[in-house]
Amino acid sequence: MNRKGDKSLIVGLDIGTSKITAMVGEYSPGQELEVIGIGSHESRGMKRGVVVDIESTVQSIKHAIEEAELMAGCEIRSVYASISGSHTQCRNSPGIVPVASGEVTYQDLDNVLQAAKAVAIPSDQKILHAIPQEYIVDNSQEGIRNPVGMSGVRLEVRAHIITGALSAAANITKCVNRCGLQVDDLILSSIASSTAVLTSDEKELGVVLVDIGAGTTDIAVFVQGSIRHTASLPIAGDQVSNDIAHLLRTPTPEAEQIKVRYACALAQLATAEESIQVPSVGDRPPRRLARQALAEAVQNRYEEIFEMVQAELRRSGFEDLVRAGLVLTGGSSRMEGVVELAEEMLHMPVRVGIPQNIKGLGEVVGNPVHATGVGLLLWGSASENPRRPSLSSSKAGNLFSKLRNWYRGEF
Repeated sequence: MNRKGDKSLIVGLDIGTSKITAMVGEYSPGQELEVIGIGSHESRGMKRGVVVDIESTVQSIKHAIEEAELMAGCEIRSVYASISGSHTQCRNSPGIVPVASGEVTYQDLDNVLQAAKAVAIPSDQKILHAIPQEYIVDNSQEGIRNPVGMSGVRLEVRAHIITGALSAAANITKCVNRCGLQVDDLILSSIASSTAVLTSDEKELGVVLVDIGAGTTDIAVFVQGSIRHTASLPIAGDQVSNDIAHLLRTPTPEAEQIKVRYACALAQLATAEESIQVPSVGDRPPRRLARQALAEAVQNRYEEIFEMVQAELRRSGFEDLVRAGLVLTGGSSRMEGVVELAEEMLHMPVRVGIPQNIKGLGEVVGNPVHATGVGLLLWGSASENPRRPSLSSSKAGNLFSKLRNWYRGEF
């Protein structure tokens, strides 16, 4: 745990494809988390959520951490880091254990979750999360959120198991460790983002979160208050920038600037009279192009993204159960017209999700770009101040991690 005087600090490290962001949150039990520092640096060693260059990633993390330390006025020793990419997979798994004392205890919750995690997974995968969806006592009472104290002889859990590539998780951990930091936990980006932007009513009614970043589009489906499906699609904002660079025959950095300033996801929002100035490659003079042509190219790529989201939602089997609609977040959700296009294609209500249940820096609180970073802070504060039963990760029930946390608290 990081400390600043008598205050506890949580640090979230959002390791994205286009940028790496370190965020420092200050909290006291029972009080709202406050963001007191943020650092961001261009990410050069990541591709579609996976480390492809260790040294470049290490340097980017170092710069982001140093900037966050300077703003927050603290020394960072450990972080909650994000992980994403199409190497992640999910499944829903049951677990059953006997209730030894005739009354369900917290130890029984740990035991039944360990039973749910006893599933066959490939040797190159590891369990990232095991999240309880509901508990069942003696086959008679279903849909229980917290069975502690209930009488019974058998406890069953239905859990959402998320696995990821062992190498992908190890490489992220290695990069963080080489910066002199410990990894408190690795958290799936879509789980972190959903923690930050979704309301409990939306989760109860049924909602799909779509986090469109630079390298991946991460999806999380909630029904009846619990996570039911997660996925990561290898298409996102970088593809839009590449399309613009190809269409305009301009360097990719210039294409990114044009996307931010002039692009929109719905061609009808751009009039035929509007034009933009496009830098050329080399010493050639800049050219002018109709903004509508740019909008059409961008719309085509966003349509492809939403088609893939819809296909994934259908594959999950929960398409008809997301009655609260879709919540967009991430950097690529800020583009003009993206909400209207999503509503038109998916035939459901759509909104842009911004971080909630947090205070502090205005640039963070009201910005969907920082949904994952804020979610990491919220996850971390819940993990270090557990209100059982809580969300679980791969280190739940791990004796070593419990001893490590005790050691940190004592010294």
